Amino acid sequence: MNSELVILVLVIVTGLGFDFTNGFHDTGNAMATSIATGALKPKTAVAISAVLNLVGAFLSVAVALTVTNSVVKIQQSSGPHKGLPVGSMTENHGHALLVIVFAGLIGGIVWNLLTWLLGLPSSSSHALFGGLIGATIAALGMSGVVWNGHGAQLDGVVGKVILPALISPVIAGIVAGVGTWIVYKVVAGVASKFTESGFRIGQIGTASLLSLAHGTNDAQKTMGVITLALIGYSWDDKNATGMFAWHNLHNIPLWVKVACAVAIASGTYIGGWRVIRTLGKGLVEIHSPQGMAAEAATATVVLVSTGMGFALSTTHVATGSILGSGVGKPGGKVRWNVAGRMLAAWVITLPCAAVVGAIMWEIGDRIPTVGPYVMFVILLALAGYMYRRAQQQKIDSNNVNADWDDKTHSITPPKTPANA
Repeated sequence: MNSELVILVLVIVTGLGFDFTNGFHDTGNAMATSIATGALKPKTAVAISAVLNLVGAFLSVAVALTVTNSVVKIQQSSGPHKGLPVGSMTENHGHALLVIVFAGLIGGIVWNLLTWLLGLPSSSSHALFGGLIGATIAALGMSGVVWNGHGAQLDGVVGKVILPALISPVIAGIVAGVGTWIVYKVVAGVASKFTESGFRIGQIGTASLLSLAHGTNDAQKTMGVITLALIGYSWDDKNATGMFAWHNLHNIPLWVKVACAVAIASGTYIGGWRVIRTLGKGLVEIHSPQGMAAEAATATVVLVSTGMGFALSTTHVATGSILGSGVGKPGGKVRWNVAGRMLAAWVITLPCAAVVGAIMWEIGDRIPTVGPYVMFVILLALAGYMYRRAQQQKIDSNNVNADWDDKTHSITPPKTPANA
């Protein structure tokens, strides 16, 4: 097995690892409100979400093609393939693309794990794009990134990533807020036990639709990244066929779809309980009518955006919807301090992941031969450290709905003679 093939295997494994973290990091987007209101038991919720994420991953490839074509600038010619025409690696474009993808994935995974450890529902999508953008700039300069499309097209990083990030949570919040207000007006005077019961049933449907929508959008991103890696591996082979063919810029191999669908579904089933807790208990003391309105608004925005190929953050959309549901409920309470921490995480996600991606590129580029292996070891070490830290205050299906502590932004400590 030659060294480039080993690097390709490491990139694919890391890509599926990112998809796995994407799954458990974003489970709360679909199921946090249903778990918080008791519409679904925690383990049942993540199982349903996992199955529907798996199904949703096969319904569209529009977002995957956005990742493949709209981040790293790849050029083709009628003769030998020419791409990545600037930077320090012009004599080995394929290797450069492999290392860029590898570094970008590490940036995404590290940020995902850090925000999961802190219980912050930040964007897995922006972590991935940040890592890729940082690695690309480090390798090729600013001109190596596809910033804008041609003419009036909504393309490139600005049109397909940044604009949806700014607009989608606002739209979702407005829709959820108005929907919540209407719901409470309609059911005013009806016994609360009947409305709660009915809306809990409705939540099961809307949460399921949202899980399906999440699969159509988030699972696609790793498909696009792995396809980029396959293209990098076969860069200098003008006659490459099958899964290495350059036509994969516009087509995702079936095995990539299957592998990514299984990876994100597996991560979803594990359940990112720390993030689920923040979304379900930390932002709003949520009730079933709010949960149903928030889930319906999020699913609508995500599905429409997927059809347009926008690689948006389902986390941003879900959070905007939950905040909107808190504002829309008469007398509803929103913990704006928690929302502020989340907003801060949103703002720094892309640049922080970009810094990690750039550092990883430098390691891979400057350490001859073994650079990619060093990158992989660093990733494993950081992941292991954060996992061990998470075990010091474990959150799982048994305590995900425990009372929220405003001082620690976590589990309310048990009463003892000292603090009773």
